[in-house]
Amino acid sequence: MTGDHQTLALVLFSLFVAVTLGITTWVSRSRRGSAEEFYAGGRLFSPMENGFAIAGDYMSAASFLGISGLIALYGYDGMLYSVGFLVAWLVVLLLVAELVRNCGRFTLADVVAARMAERPVRIAAGTSSVAVSVLYLVAQMVGAGSLVALLLGGTGEAARSWTVIGVGALMVIYVSLGGMRATTWIQIVKAVLLMAGTVALTVLVLFRFHGDVNSLLSTAAERSGHGMDFLAPGLRYGGDWTARLDFISLGLALVLGTAGLPHILSRFYTVPTARAARRSVVWSIGLIGSFYLMTIVLGFGAAALIGPDEVRASNAAGNTAVPLLALDLGGGAGSTGGTVLFAIVAAVAFATILAVVAGITLASSASVAHDLYASLRRKHAKQYSEVAVARVAAVVIGAAAIGLGLLASDLNVAFLVGLAFAVAASANLPVLLYSLFWRKFTTRGAVWAVYGGLVPAVLLVLVSPVVSGSPESLFPGVDFHLFPLQNPGLVSIPLGFLAGWAGTVTSTEPPDAARHAETEVRALTGAGAV
Repeated sequence: MTGDHQTLALVLFSLFVAVTLGITTWVSRSRRGSAEEFYAGGRLFSPMENGFAIAGDYMSAASFLGISGLIALYGYDGMLYSVGFLVAWLVVLLLVAELVRNCGRFTLADVVAARMAERPVRIAAGTSSVAVSVLYLVAQMVGAGSLVALLLGGTGEAARSWTVIGVGALMVIYVSLGGMRATTWIQIVKAVLLMAGTVALTVLVLFRFHGDVNSLLSTAAERSGHGMDFLAPGLRYGGDWTARLDFISLGLALVLGTAGLPHILSRFYTVPTARAARRSVVWSIGLIGSFYLMTIVLGFGAAALIGPDEVRASNAAGNTAVPLLALDLGGGAGSTGGTVLFAIVAAVAFATILAVVAGITLASSASVAHDLYASLRRKHAKQYSEVAVARVAAVVIGAAAIGLGLLASDLNVAFLVGLAFAVAASANLPVLLYSLFWRKFTTRGAVWAVYGGLVPAVLLVLVSPVVSGSPESLFPGVDFHLFPLQNPGLVSIPLGFLAGWAGTVTSTEPPDAARHAETEVRALTGAGAV
């Protein structure tokens, strides 16, 4: 992109940033400054508004850029992400949404601490929430860097680096000034823009092939260089036993991880009742399901019209497949139509990244302030000081995400999110399900469940091919990998559940039957819910 084309795209970028900063400024003037306002937006959002915000929070750079890129490069195997991300919402709807809204106040730790010793449980759950959030943030940073590097006419490291730093600065502003209310409205605006942009691209792809899906798929297979194998399982996860186990591991992480994501769980506290939380999930499932079906069309459309080789030449991980597809659908490089469509898609993708980054940062800073800071104080932290700590935490977490985002700039964003899902499913999901459904669950079991999933998941990633031992690793020049799988979920998720069980059965202190009964009544009926 050169000259006027760059200018148009940058103008659209700037327009969205200006609108979102305006929303943040407006909300920051009208907010009351309480913890409930900062963390939950005053619990004033309707199910439809919250459903759009959940969709905006969930449909990240991994979805829009990463999944489509993986499908363009690997065909059928790339669709695993679309299927896994969507199926995960059934777990959220049936097992988590309503019960979490009834039992908690602001964070995951609120649910567990309702029937346990608060301090050790909050420290454990807060630590795991921050770890998951930082991993998720890295993926968004990488997506932003890839997108703007393409926009500015190349793959220069300087463009990527400054973009990552700029996104990090914006997310700190959104969270520090506007809290949950500003973040929610940014997510709603982003969800509407993303759905509109995705629908437009999908219609244009189908129009190019005269509505013939078979023609689309056959053209994609032909241009891929793999023939009909492109449309069959095994191109990425076939072959030896390691690849097959990686497939199973990734599938487990995607399906089970959503229910343990801190920024998704925090969205259930922004509505007034548990019924509203459940209806929010129904709204979000409709939006998310439609979106993931369209990403499949976009992925195969990029393979058919652009070709995997050109996608790989632009970005080795495939993160720029959708912007390149938009450029082609609009008339190609140098055309006004191509420039306009590319600029719109790039702006929508950038909006996607900013909205998701703001939601994750808010959730992680809430965990630091509401769980870690408040638990480490001898006396209960006052609301105003807790909110102040949350704002400082947003800055620190933003800095950490910027540093890791610069380091992981060459990895696919959907793949990075898969790692975050694995950690969430390993550390957060076991303790959440045990707390909600196991009467004999104890404080020791809760702490062991969190660390028993978190520590193996992180360690296995560090000694996996993700970090070293292959040309695509973070450190390709060294090899200290010991674990053969790229995603640790197959091992770390069972370990989290096993550790929670072992901690419970070896506890010397019996579970508090009265507190469990109170929590159970509250979870099922909503009586006493905040």
